[in-house]
Amino acid sequence: MTRVWGSIWPPFVASLLLLGWLLEVAAGSSDSTWTAKHEAGRCALKGQCGKKSFFGGQLPCPDNSAAEVPNEDTRNKLVAICGDKWAKGAICCDGDQIESLSTNLKRAESIISSCPACKENFFNLFCTFTCSPDQSLFVNVTETQEANTGKLIVTELDTLWSDDYGKGFYNSCKDVKFGVTGGKAMDFIGGGAKNYTKFLKFLGDTKPFGSPFQINFPRPSSGDFTNMTAANPASKACNDTDETYRCACVDCPASCPELPTIAERGACHVGALPCLSFAVIIVYGAFLLLLVAAVSGHIAYQKHSKRKSERLQLLQDAALSEDEDEGDGVRYAGMLEKPQGQYWINSYCDAAFKKLGFVCARFPLITISASVVVVAVLCIGWVNFAVETDPVRLWVSPSSEAATEKQFFDSNFGPFYRAEQAFLVNDTHSSGPGPVLSYDTLAWWFDLENRVQRFRSMKEGVSLESVCFNPTGKACVVQSITGYFGGSFANVDPDTWREELRHCTEQPGSQECLPGFQQPLSKDIILGGWERTDDILDAEALITTWVVNNHPQGSEKEAVAMDWEEMLKNLLQDAQREAKHRGLRLSFSTEISLEQELNKSTNTDAKIVVVSYIIMFLYASLALGSTTLTVNSILHNPANAMVQSKFTLGVIGILIVLMSVSASVGLFSACGIKVTLIIAEVIPFLVLAVGVDNIFLIVHEFERVNLSHPDESVETRVSKALGRMGPSILLSASTETVAFALGAAVGMPAVKNFAAYAAGAVLVNALLQVTMFVAVLSLNQRRVESRRADCFPCVRVGRADTGRHGAQYGYEEEGGLQRFIRKVYAPALLARKVKIAIVVVFLGIFTAGLALLPTVALGLDQRQAFPRDSYLISYFNDLDQYFNTGPPVYFVVKDSDVSKRLHQQELCARYSTCHSFSLTNVLEQESKRSDVSYITGSTASWIDDFFTWLNPTNEECCQEHGKTCFAGRDPPWNVTLYGMPTDGEFLHYLSKWLSSPTNEACPFGGAAPYSNALVIHPSSTTNPVPASNFRTSHTPLRSQSDFISAYASARRIASDVSESQNIDVFPYSKFYIFFDQYASIVSLAGTLLGSAVFIIFFLTSLLLGSLATGLVVTVTVIMIVVAVLGTMALVHVSLNAISLVNLVICVGIGVEFCAHIARAFQFPSHAVLAKAPHHLVGRMARGKDARAWASLVNVGGSVFSGITVTKFLGVAVLAWTRSKIFEVYYFRVWLALVVWAAAHALVFLPVALSLVGGEGYIDPESEGSLEDDLNARRYRSLLPDEDVDSDDY
Repeated sequence: MTRVWGSIWPPFVASLLLLGWLLEVAAGSSDSTWTAKHEAGRCALKGQCGKKSFFGGQLPCPDNSAAEVPNEDTRNKLVAICGDKWAKGAICCDGDQIESLSTNLKRAESIISSCPACKENFFNLFCTFTCSPDQSLFVNVTETQEANTGKLIVTELDTLWSDDYGKGFYNSCKDVKFGVTGGKAMDFIGGGAKNYTKFLKFLGDTKPFGSPFQINFPRPSSGDFTNMTAANPASKACNDTDETYRCACVDCPASCPELPTIAERGACHVGALPCLSFAVIIVYGAFLLLLVAAVSGHIAYQKHSKRKSERLQLLQDAALSEDEDEGDGVRYAGMLEKPQGQYWINSYCDAAFKKLGFVCARFPLITISASVVVVAVLCIGWVNFAVETDPVRLWVSPSSEAATEKQFFDSNFGPFYRAEQAFLVNDTHSSGPGPVLSYDTLAWWFDLENRVQRFRSMKEGVSLESVCFNPTGKACVVQSITGYFGGSFANVDPDTWREELRHCTEQPGSQECLPGFQQPLSKDIILGGWERTDDILDAEALITTWVVNNHPQGSEKEAVAMDWEEMLKNLLQDAQREAKHRGLRLSFSTEISLEQELNKSTNTDAKIVVVSYIIMFLYASLALGSTTLTVNSILHNPANAMVQSKFTLGVIGILIVLMSVSASVGLFSACGIKVTLIIAEVIPFLVLAVGVDNIFLIVHEFERVNLSHPDESVETRVSKALGRMGPSILLSASTETVAFALGAAVGMPAVKNFAAYAAGAVLVNALLQVTMFVAVLSLNQRRVESRRADCFPCVRVGRADTGRHGAQYGYEEEGGLQRFIRKVYAPALLARKVKIAIVVVFLGIFTAGLALLPTVALGLDQRQAFPRDSYLISYFNDLDQYFNTGPPVYFVVKDSDVSKRLHQQELCARYSTCHSFSLTNVLEQESKRSDVSYITGSTASWIDDFFTWLNPTNEECCQEHGKTCFAGRDPPWNVTLYGMPTDGEFLHYLSKWLSSPTNEACPFGGAAPYSNALVIHPSSTTNPVPASNFRTSHTPLRSQSDFISAYASARRIASDVSESQNIDVFPYSKFYIFFDQYASIVSLAGTLLGSAVFIIFFLTSLLLGSLATGLVVTVTVIMIVVAVLGTMALVHVSLNAISLVNLVICVGIGVEFCAHIARAFQFPSHAVLAKAPHHLVGRMARGKDARAWASLVNVGGSVFSGITVTKFLGVAVLAWTRSKIFEVYYFRVWLALVVWAAAHALVFLPVALSLVGGEGYIDPESEGSLEDDLNARRYRSLLPDEDVDSDDY
């Protein structure tokens, strides 16, 4: 935003007229020789001899006569204005000159009085130029003409001033701030001059409302000035040792006390590497060295042992293979070392789930009906369904500092202004950007702005004048190049417009360059791209900003403003097409654009999300049927395809997922928790990923039970399946629910609401799976055994197998994935060398993830939130490239009684008794180190301008009872503040000042600039001014890092001032509310993820009965999250509320991947364990390798097909999204999650369990001896050393 956000008021034409008035002070008898003599005691001009024209000002006439001693009255007047040094001697001016000089110097004093040195030098120059008795030594009249009075008048002259005085004069004034505008006084008295020569030139150039004749300030060394001597009075420095002339810190950097050095945060580096990255790389390198040493030592020991035992080897039939050890002598399944003990919690859970499964299978219709009723009741809460779209309420906790401070600011000072901005850019040519300025372009741009002013909105019929910010009551604040030409194209001369534009950009305070709202226009806020050549005519972009008043959210006035903005948007969209025809490009944004484009993005993404879900639904439904429907069974009896299909079962499973989401939404909507777009887009995805896996596990286990107990009733078989898988579902669901629920304790609404909805959906989904789905599963099995067709249960397929005694086409013929895991993947994975390699590789991945953590950026580029074709993307690109002004920032002071002298001194800066580290002084000093403070420009200090307004030298400012306030007061107005008003008198004058207009006569009136900067309660006895603000600006902020750092810096400044001055100060800028999350998001992420990890460790250890296995699962989940974070750094995904939600999802999905394998390891199926390859049985780990193998064989296929493939298919569809935010924060992160979670769960976790997993327990569902179990299952492929592929049994 531009600096205009603060109060804006008319400039002070008097300051520009001053130059003319000051030079209309010489009159005397004409002399045809002009300045013939240059000697001490002689004048060059004197008196007033007439005008050039009727409208011109009085001009001096040449007078080379001797200086004269004035009368007493004239002397007193001269001393009163120019000082005691003029108390004696002759002078070259008369009483009329001195009267005019006094009047006009007082006008200048209103601009520069805050800096005594600048004031002294300014006064000294004009007093010396006008009245010096040696005037002819440094003034030479070069041109004259006859005036309307018939007398000769001076039209041009040269005046010599030393370089030392010129430099001293300029240096004393260059940093003086003009509080009313927040700019520099040099913009008014020197036309924004950058050195003393340009400063003097501006003072002397003939111009309307300026010097009425040409005064040249040649350098003494630039020519031969015979008999002339440059004037060289002693100039005063702004940091002069004489306190009388010493200027305040805000006007003189050399007077400022030094601020404490800011310690750089997070700057620990070793070379180019962050310390964390360096440390983990070193640790991993040390680990590799130790590993190499250990392996080398082992090999050497093995060779030594081999030579020592050569005689024993002759007695052996064969040497042991490399992958075998002493324990490999266990050759037969009957000799397998089995887990012996039972874990009481698992046994209890097994029995409970077994009973639950039996009841649900026995009474399926009742179970289904009850489930539907419960979900329906919960869904009643949908009547309170509401979507939260306000970004403020999404990303910021209502109790956070930023939220409470925004509320305080809005309620006390009013909502921040609404900004409408447009860029006209010349970059449509293949040759690259070029100058945008031309006479024709200006004509079109003037016409466009006129249309914006004339057009009325469709609904309310309002124009810009009705909604704009108009502080002067004369003109709307429109920051545009048109302001340099009075807003009318008639003022643009086709021949001279370039020179006029250069003049205005160099001297924006010139009267002829001021816009209607009377604030100087900096070239940085209306033109962009000129920096490359430093020529304003090469500007590549025109920038126009319309400032509109804002109102409370939901108010009628806000609706009116939004209606006008809709009209403006439509008008500018038409103008975009006009610009394109001209070979230009127009980009723009209105206050309503952001929310509209965000909603448009959401509607676009909804289609992609739906397609993603449909693909996952179809895959899950079809994949479930593959548990019993194999190629051989179809070839043997094609009718089986109609009966053995489980498409309906899969659809019901997916429906249960949707029911759980709907129930969760209803429940929390009833509690008043609003749905966010993240919830709507993520929760179904999350629950589907979690729920489908459980469905696959239940169905797969049920088919195993069908094989092992074909003669049992359906209820018994279902109960056995649920008895075995129920505890596994309990483990994953409980850890996920608690992990998600932890997020509800977070203050950030987007994360808090997501956590609540996710925890509720996962919990309801798990409950429905172990009740409703089990009931549907029993009905489906009855349908199969009745030979009824899937999807059409009324159709009976007589030729199909029942599936009850026809198991020869079930597990006899394992699926390709199951066979691959059992025969190839699992044995290869658990080979000793492979395990070492896997540990090394995955620890390397973990190390890389940790090393990349410091490079994960913070922030959310708002351009990523829009559709790829949004018109706002080009606008934000242009904003970054061409707009060279930062957003305004207000430092708000609360509960400080400024009617007391002490508190005044804690805030002010322009007076000698102001505290060195007062608020305004600190802000001024911080602006000098903008590279770290992100503060630039002067501070609009209401208390300084208020006291300046009371200065009786500003005679037209404070008037009371027909007299100037503080005139003749004892003690008089002074820079020490003593004698200034306090208590009730302070409030009296303050109220009067805030109603005082800003005009030519008095530039310090408070009505326009500060009417919204203070809150006054005159009747209050405790604190009559409970709140006020001080406005300054940030530097241009280009990146998310800049915004975050600027916010942090403002917080630091406010905190330091609060502490040092014992006052309550906080910073406020419009963007702070969106970046408050980054002040704590790193610690929040650490706390949230750390708590979730602890819960995972506690619950997995409790439910699995092993601290070691619980620790392995927890470490694996941590490694998954770290790998995802490392990937975020590589693919440029920053950390924000969206990615934090995704990290919480990573924890949940990571548990889902790992929990089932871990439980299958702790409670292995004896039937599967018996088939473990010989080299895995009976190792020193007491069968851990065998149990790891069994866990992969038992549930590895379900984990891969049930969640990995399902999730991957769903994520892959997101690659086609039009929204950048979906592509970055969902596609990239979720793809990384699926890859890393599957890799860690299916590769690293079994290896880690085989190495350091806990002791196993007996599975309560494994009944009878091993031989009985194998025979019961009729699973010949599980018999030792047999692989039967024949269909015969």
